[in-house]
Amino acid sequence: MPRRKRRRKVSWEPQVSVYKPAGIPAKDLDEIRISVDEFEALKLTDFLGLNQREASLEMDVSQPTLNRILSSAREKVAKALVRGLVLRIEGGSYILAEQDLILECEDCKASLNVTDVIAKTCPECGSTSLLRSG
Repeated sequence: MPRRKRRRKVSWEPQVSVYKPAGIPAKDLDEIRISVDEFEALKLTDFLGLNQREASLEMDVSQPTLNRILSSAREKVAKALVRGLVLRIEGGSYILAEQDLILECEDCKASLNVTDVIAKTCPECGSTSLLRSG
C-alpha cells in the first residue's frame, strides 16, 4: 500500500490561474494543468531565486521531492508555451503556510512580504536586490 501523499506548504494561491495564447479563444485550445504546489516550486526557485534546498524547506518537503515537483512544473509550462496550450493552475495537495516568506531589500533595508513584491523589485525603492530575511 502506498504512503499517503504529504501536503505541501504554499505561501499563497495564485491570483491569476489561467494563461492562454493571445488571439485564440480558450474553447479552441487544449489545456494543461499545473498544481498549486508546482506553481509554488516555480515561484520559489525560478522567480525568487531560492536554491532547491531553501525552497524545499519553505514547502516542508524533502529536496528530492521538491526536485520532482519542479521538474514536472517546468515540463508542463514548456509544453504549454511550445504547443500553444491553455495553462491552468489549480488543485494539488497543499496547505497555506501560516507565515509568508519575508524578503529584505539590500538597499533600503525594507522588510517585504513576498506577496507584496512585484516583478522582483522593492516597492519602496525599486531595487532588485532582495534577499530572504532571517
